Amino acid sequence: MPQLHLTGDAEADRLLSKDPFALLTGMLLDQQIAMEVAFSGPKKIAERMGGFDVRAIAGMDEESFVEVCVQKPAIHRYGGSMGRRVHALARFIVENYDGKTDRIWKQGKPDGKEVLKRLKALPGYGEQKAKIFLALLGKQLNIQPEGWREAAGSYGDEGSHRSIADVTSPEALAQVRAFKKEAKAAAKAAK
Repeated sequence: MPQLHLTGDAEADRLLSKDPFALLTGMLLDQQIAMEVAFSGPKKIAERMGGFDVRAIAGMDEESFVEVCVQKPAIHRYGGSMGRRVHALARFIVENYDGKTDRIWKQGKPDGKEVLKRLKALPGYGEQKAKIFLALLGKQLNIQPEGWREAAGSYGDEGSHRSIADVTSPEALAQVRAFKKEAKAAAKAAK
């Protein structure tokens, strides 16, 4: 499996690279905080639970799992609510994919539209988050079902620097930040 470079922390990136549920969790946490902090969340959970395991998370009592998530430093600015979302995501993966996250993009050899549909069905995933994750799979992990770029929309564009799907180095992270800053300023000016 290709090695991701999303957080600036080699250990966190190794976990994201080898565990599809960790990567899915990082993407879930990627809102209202810095991207690299969001994608470091699974490592924090792993350190507190003695490993990162979708079945162990799903099998925990929700409030006990939330306690793991809010310990300092919390996994997110909103550690409690995001802990509940991670727990719900783990339960969904166990109940719908037998705990095997990669079945989202492997089961039945789905095309890009189907993978996007499956991602959008996940708790805490909307259209944009699903498209970004699909682009991340295609661009960085070489998981490229037919039509994945079209399904990912502009996030699938080659050479773009608009999301975590394009972060491969500290320089790429700076380019993504610059793109987001420009997009935010343009949106504000349009109001």
